[in-house]
Amino acid sequence: MTHVKICGITSFEDGLCAASAGADYLGFIFFEESPRYIAPEAAGEITSRLAEHLSDSNRRKVSGAEAGQTPHFIGVFVNESLEAVEETICHANLDFAQLHGEETPAMLEALRGRGFKALRPTSAAEAEIEAEWYAGLGPSNGPQLLVDAYDPNGYGGTGKRADWKAAAGLGRIYPRLVLAGGLTPHNVVAAVEAVRPWAVDVSSGVEFEPGRKDPAKVREFIFSAKGRGQQSRDLNAE
Repeated sequence: MTHVKICGITSFEDGLCAASAGADYLGFIFFEESPRYIAPEAAGEITSRLAEHLSDSNRRKVSGAEAGQTPHFIGVFVNESLEAVEETICHANLDFAQLHGEETPAMLEALRGRGFKALRPTSAAEAEIEAEWYAGLGPSNGPQLLVDAYDPNGYGGTGKRADWKAAAGLGRIYPRLVLAGGLTPHNVVAAVEAVRPWAVDVSSGVEFEPGRKDPAKVREFIFSAKGRGQQSRDLNAE
């Protein structure tokens, strides 16, 4: 089944909505130029509250839906120092760091299995080269690589669609590939069918406005990625 990452979480309510709907990963953006930026201390408050709430033995119901297992928490960083990333991982109770800038393989090595690289390739050939550099340095129990859309003026969250063909090629080589870039509840099934990624990642495609998630879109996206997308793959395999 396809995993789902809901990125750009800025509030407990949005995080709880995504977790209750079945999100496997929640992303917090620590890039100050992003409209979805959140301070490490604020993210830490959210992750602590979510972990406490979702591990409650009473399994409290939220908006008619039973709260599920605590998702993994991912911090998104752009060209931060190793020290800043490690400090934020600690303060925000993160499981993994997603490096979304021009970070080197050496930085991933230093994170010792707690980080993975987001690629924004300009071509399939560039994607293949960069994947060789970074894929083996990702965590053994989480995302290996992420493929996002290239934008010369931004580091993600632009709503632009990634190169699905290039991503599909990488996915055949690297089993824990995450597809991001321009995904919505309306195109995620097609994306899963075309790329067959290990996980899909969405931010702007499930929002009212930057930093504010639309609960209906979040639920539809997760259902489409995990439900209809899985059904489609099962039918194709028959």
